Amino acid sequence: MLLRHTTAFEIDRKALTINPAKTCQPIGAMYAALGIHGCLPHSHGSQGCCSYHRSALSRHFREPIMAGTSSFSEGSSVFGGSANLVSAIDTMFTVYNPEVIAVHTTCLSETIGDDLVQIVSKANEDGLIPAGKQVIYCNTPSYVGTHVTGYSNQVAAMVKFFSTATPKKRNVINLVAGWMEPSDMGEIKRLASVMEARTIMFPDMTGVLDTPLDGHYKMYPDGGTTTADLKLTGDSKFTLGFGPMSTEDACIKLENKCKVKFEMLDIPIGFKATDRFLMSLSRHANLPIPQTLSDERGRLIDLISDSSKYLYGKRVALWGDPDTLVPLAEFLVSLDMKPVYIVSGTPSKYFLEKIPEILKDIPEAKFKCGEMADMFRMHQWIKQEGVDLLIGNTYGKYIARDENTPFVRFGFPIADRPGHNYFAKTGYNGGANLVKQIMDAFLDHIDRSCLEEKVEFQL
Repeated sequence: MLLRHTTAFEIDRKALTINPAKTCQPIGAMYAALGIHGCLPHSHGSQGCCSYHRSALSRHFREPIMAGTSSFSEGSSVFGGSANLVSAIDTMFTVYNPEVIAVHTTCLSETIGDDLVQIVSKANEDGLIPAGKQVIYCNTPSYVGTHVTGYSNQVAAMVKFFSTATPKKRNVINLVAGWMEPSDMGEIKRLASVMEARTIMFPDMTGVLDTPLDGHYKMYPDGGTTTADLKLTGDSKFTLGFGPMSTEDACIKLENKCKVKFEMLDIPIGFKATDRFLMSLSRHANLPIPQTLSDERGRLIDLISDSSKYLYGKRVALWGDPDTLVPLAEFLVSLDMKPVYIVSGTPSKYFLEKIPEILKDIPEAKFKCGEMADMFRMHQWIKQEGVDLLIGNTYGKYIARDENTPFVRFGFPIADRPGHNYFAKTGYNGGANLVKQIMDAFLDHIDRSCLEEKVEFQL
């Protein structure tokens, strides 16, 4: 199962992806839907698909993921799943009483051409959607795009079905959250709160996938963006979107529908991206940046200074989503490290525009996104010339083991370590967490692998 037989010689591949650095659209749509308060995601397809999507999220977050499924049979696969979905909507509202049902499609329902508009309209005409409840939907065929695409489609559906404009704008800034951990969303909200900015974040997984263990089960946790707040996003003063691959479609849709202008920002990983976020929020909310946040920035810079002799010139390999790889690579370069190999299974013009600019002073760097940008190619690059550190999701652990290379887990999925979803990587404090992880990985490796007579009490 391990990859020690991978060779450095690259063969031109035209139709084969090996160990892809991505997963499928419905997982992203299900994750985004969980960011709505009282929402029950629904997978319109086979029961096996829904089980896979739920298990992928459960393994990462170590939390139960509730979702419905249309449970296609052989007959549904041939004649369509309309009756299954109508029946499922009735059952879910009757038995589980969600505020919102968020339907997303799968390969099977997309291939047979099920029309969600017609099916949900029929359920509404039949009186199966109770007053005050809502069914939203988006198309997420697994055979195109990635989990990032599915997340984007679901977030855009939130704007489509909820955002409403009135003649009076409110002094509120919308924060459209890209794919990140609940702790990252919480840190962004904390930064805005310290500035005393009025904001609405959507989707919002804080209080949903990081809930306390108090002995009481809640099918619908207290967190998530309420439908009332989602409707108010159309009256907000401005919108900030974090990560264009995940949020730009929603921001464009909100501007077209409700005339709320927007600015796209990188997910605030590292001090430069966090600087840009805070300056943008300060400008659009017309608020100063308080000294407490400047102090947090100063502590991060102090930690970087203390760590610089261990970080300088270290070669790093990264994999994951474009929205996180771009600010992460920028942060590593600002640490005087060298991100030399970067792959993302998600095709992205944003990635191809930003990464060359970030890596302009690292001529040996290689990067690729989309088809054949996979973990096999990453391993081949590492075989050609090794790296000092790996940063990415759990799928890199086999490379780390075979190459005896320090490894920092980052991104989705992380299935072999608990607790990652409680510690932010965004903001200045999140940057400090990330630097500490990198330093621990390096220094633990030195202590573990150096000659016995070289073991030092203080490194």
